[in-house]
Amino acid sequence: MNLFDSSVKDWIYDKLVSWGMSDGWATAVDGVIVMLYLASIILVINFVLRWVLLHMAQWVVNHTKVTWDNILFDKRVLKRLCNIATPVIIMMMLPLIISALEMRPQWMISALHKIVDIYFTFSCLRFVNAFLKAIYQLFENRPAWHGKPIKGLLQTFQVLLFLVGIIIAISIVIDKSPTGLLAGLGASAAVISFIFKDTLMGLVAGVQLSADNMLKVGDWIEVPSRGIDGVVESVSLTTVKVRGWNNTLQTIPPYVLVSEPFDNWQAMRDSGGRRIKRSLNIDMMSVRFATADLIKQLKEDDVVGAMLEGVELHTEEGTPLTNLDLFMRVILRYVNEHPRVNHNMLALVRQLQPTQWGLPVELYFFSSDVNWVPYETLQSEVISYVMALAPRFSLRIYQAPSSLDFRE
Repeated sequence: MNLFDSSVKDWIYDKLVSWGMSDGWATAVDGVIVMLYLASIILVINFVLRWVLLHMAQWVVNHTKVTWDNILFDKRVLKRLCNIATPVIIMMMLPLIISALEMRPQWMISALHKIVDIYFTFSCLRFVNAFLKAIYQLFENRPAWHGKPIKGLLQTFQVLLFLVGIIIAISIVIDKSPTGLLAGLGASAAVISFIFKDTLMGLVAGVQLSADNMLKVGDWIEVPSRGIDGVVESVSLTTVKVRGWNNTLQTIPPYVLVSEPFDNWQAMRDSGGRRIKRSLNIDMMSVRFATADLIKQLKEDDVVGAMLEGVELHTEEGTPLTNLDLFMRVILRYVNEHPRVNHNMLALVRQLQPTQWGLPVELYFFSSDVNWVPYETLQSEVISYVMALAPRFSLRIYQAPSSLDFRE
């Protein structure tokens, strides 16, 4: 049934004419009043639908024990969903709107249909975009997904959603199928791929970084080829932001982390042990057999005596050890008994290839505290202790002669 049949319109027209309006103005105002009346009906229906849906969703959310529905049924998502109803109502009432117009050429009717179709398309896309953001927030709040580079995936879907919306809108305007429009765009794919090269490469790299779990927000990474060393702050479709140790913010494209090697130190942090690998050069002229007098002197030493207890003073074949062998065994015992060393990981003291700078003795063990300051403190304490311990074994730490040595 037409709400605006000739009797209603004639009544409005007669009223306007009785108020002193000319025929042309009365006809125009008649159409405007009818349009406003229809618009008010649409707004009332939209308001009632939104109010009912929001209050029903709020009641359901408040009466459930789970927390994920608080995000999926967020007000923003539900408002975007209610906005879809507006173009649907307009579509249903479009014949009434057209009939209310005194002059309705074919091009105007076609334009109205296209405008409503485009409005409906972008309302749906806005709802899908809000729903994707809600899903992203839901995954971001889960401990298993915390810090993972899923923001790049969200941006990827948003870009695809935007492109779909543009293609559908263009197809509506030119009255052609979206598939035919895509086929026509295939010829310009090379130009499009060149223009959006960084975006497309970032899209593929973001998927790889996320799928292979190569890094996440909060990881300490180092890219030697780019001079980047710091903690990852964010991972997006086009950039990875890294906070350097000097508090500078460094950015790098995601595809660089896929195409070039980089170090992710997060595995070291999670393992609970950070490697210390340092060496000291021993003057080879000071290496000699550990005589009975030297062993007696070491046993009576306040520092070395307690550490020498339980240490084998001969090789497995029974041959005597050198002062360097005893020194290395005492260092290893010192490391193995140190409270800040990770005793579940490898610890050793070994000799390296002799050079013109002396015989390198390397200490290899792991600190139980992986943080920078405690790690450096332990490393300094151990090396200083070893340097001070060497003279008690009649060993000399080699260093290149200085100007003071030449003056003396």
